[in-house]
Amino acid sequence: MSLHGKRKEIYKYEAPWTVYAMNWSVRPDKRFRLALGSFVEEYNNKVQLVGLDEESSEFICRNTFDHPYPTTKLMWIPDTKGVYPDLLATSGDYLRVWRVGETETRLECLLNNNKNSDFCAPLTSFDWNEVDPYLLGTSSIDTTCTIWGLETGQVLGRVNLVSGHVKTQLIAHDKEVYDIAFSRAGGGRDMFASVGADGSVRMFDLRHLEHSTIIYEDPQHHPLLRLCWNKQDPNYLATMAMDGMEVRLFSDDHQALIWDIQQMPRAIEDPILAYTAEGEINNVQWASTQPDWIAICYNNCLEILRV
Repeated sequence: MSLHGKRKEIYKYEAPWTVYAMNWSVRPDKRFRLALGSFVEEYNNKVQLVGLDEESSEFICRNTFDHPYPTTKLMWIPDTKGVYPDLLATSGDYLRVWRVGETETRLECLLNNNKNSDFCAPLTSFDWNEVDPYLLGTSSIDTTCTIWGLETGQVLGRVNLVSGHVKTQLIAHDKEVYDIAFSRAGGGRDMFASVGADGSVRMFDLRHLEHSTIIYEDPQHHPLLRLCWNKQDPNYLATMAMDGMEVRLFSDDHQALIWDIQQMPRAIEDPILAYTAEGEINNVQWASTQPDWIAICYNNCLEILRV
């Protein structure tokens, strides 16, 4: 039976290792495809590309490839129309862009901004610009954010189709930068925010990089680990602090709305609104092109749920 009969609401995949990074594909012809990154505390790690077979209702591993160190984040190219090359980016020691084929995945380019040194500052996160998929931004423990530009050329034998260069690198924070995210405000191409160990949220504009705006500072200067823009209203963003039990939402009306989730019950009776996994959940993500599907990762498992 196909998924559209709603015969089953939960689909599970078990990886051979602890799953950390995870991302839904947004291509219209790959609706139930996800990428998974391993978390193994050694140099040799893996990335798997899995897909749900809509006839058998089972997940199938389409491809596995090696990755140095665990991926701190991975993202499919934000290509909702399927007009760009089928690319996947990963961050870790460097930013890597991979080309996904039917039978194999190969490295297209390794983006390294430390050409004159054997030392590389690990990348904590990155974001792929939805308006201009030739732009990516990375955040690093060396206090910087780097904006990368991709170029595509003609395929000549095995010559890589995609290459990249540094468009700009800037000192974004006083300490490590933990996350970066492009905003949909102002046309959606040029504005981005970052958070870091100094406890601040900072806003940047690629058209005016001579200054930035601190839009929030944690009162206790707790490190801010993640941020996420509201996809419907670019005036709102959410961030969370290290060891915090709350998510803070900010808007341009200078209000901070705080939800304390510590006292929430473990589960409620209606499974559409609450779901208890078999392990500690370390990643959760909505399918951006299918708003009634959500994916979660715990232990070595991926589950997608219809909500």
